Amino acid sequence: MDDLVQRLSKGEHPVTVGGPQPSLGGLKKRIEDMGYVFIKFTGTRGGTDLGVRVDKSASEIQQEDFAQGIGTAHIEGTLTLNYVKVRCIADIDLATLNGTGRLVALEEVHP
Repeated sequence: MDDLVQRLSKGEHPVTVGGPQPSLGGLKKRIEDMGYVFIKFTGTRGGTDLGVRVDKSASEIQQEDFAQGIGTAHIEGTLTLNYVKVRCIADIDLATLNGTGRLVALEEVHP
């Protein structure tokens, strides 16, 4: 398995909302309207910004107050990282847009 995937699959890692211009409103729009968010693992060299297809049935965002920036959004979704299909699981504090996350390897994809 890929070294980066293996490293991010062990334990919890610091994450932040990634993408071109991270914001609370942008996060809400990406989750609800686009179904696609950026989660950045900040503990890697230079950070690893991942585009995640949100699994709305596994994510928990309905109880959070995006207008006030209160609560923690639980976001789950899938992506392919270095030819490995993975599930990204992240808990993001809406007040800071920071949190913790991890990857779960699903299967290797051969190029």
